[in-house]
Amino acid sequence: MYGCGPDEETLFRALAPRLGVLPTITHAPPSADNAALAAGHRCVSVGHKTPITHATLRALSRADVRYVSTRSVGFDHIDVDYAATLGIQVENVAYSPDSVADYTLMLMLMALRNARSVIVRAEHRDFRLHEVRGRELRDLTVGVVGTGRIGAAVIDRLAGFGCRVLAHDAHPGPAAGHVPLDELLAHSDIVTLHTPLNAGTHHLLDRRRIGQLPPGAIVVNTGRGPLVDTDALVAALEAGELGGAALDVVEGEEGIFYADCRDTPLAGTTLARLHQLPNVIVSPHTAYYTDHALRDTVQNSIANCLRFESRYHHG
Repeated sequence: MYGCGPDEETLFRALAPRLGVLPTITHAPPSADNAALAAGHRCVSVGHKTPITHATLRALSRADVRYVSTRSVGFDHIDVDYAATLGIQVENVAYSPDSVADYTLMLMLMALRNARSVIVRAEHRDFRLHEVRGRELRDLTVGVVGTGRIGAAVIDRLAGFGCRVLAHDAHPGPAAGHVPLDELLAHSDIVTLHTPLNAGTHHLLDRRRIGQLPPGAIVVNTGRGPLVDTDALVAALEAGELGGAALDVVEGEEGIFYADCRDTPLAGTTLARLHQLPNVIVSPHTAYYTDHALRDTVQNSIANCLRFESRYHHG
């Protein structure tokens, strides 16, 4: 079990014995230098916070690792095809979509009600009304891009607010209201992203598509940072073309999110530009982080490894 924080380690030590597993745990992410720790283990579990290089995958292969379970829904930190050429299978884990869906709704409401400015003012004992009034969800159209488990859970929640919902997915499911992406963008007061990150979705919201959004629209991203061309987003925000953004993921977050950067200068970074805008909310890739989802993640990572072992022995 690589890259375990204290909270994950506690859960692994509690849950693994119940599943008949004696885990080897390290806080360090996998690397070519520590791949030998996996010797004698066919399966490893890895976190999503650190990219796994080709050199690391080769070293794991030399240690006879045949299966990698990533404790995430996304695969963008691992080259799955390259792993396959080394005889290593990579699988993700499912966890409760409710953690990210709840957080997405919270970000939408915070953006609509200027929550960042309100909270900052209140902390400085400025209790005047904000000069910009909030908006109500029921008066708006929300575009949901990606209708997998998380996107579908967001749509379920939006039903309670009485707003109009448009949906787009490369492989539309049973959810109603699917439209082409260009149509969704042209009519959405809020657009929220729940699609996997891959070559086809990198900069899904680029300068052209951001330009299709109505004036005053809000961009919400709890998926992956590079789904949005952040330079184009910042330019549109600075020009007053958008009403705001609420981002739990940001391009270039690696090495910044999950670290204490209070004494680290971030000047010149995209993150610094976003922080300067009063109508932008940034949180550090934390939407998934609930007690329920973390337990799901650890339990399902072990279960996936056991399922692979079972197939390996019977294959």
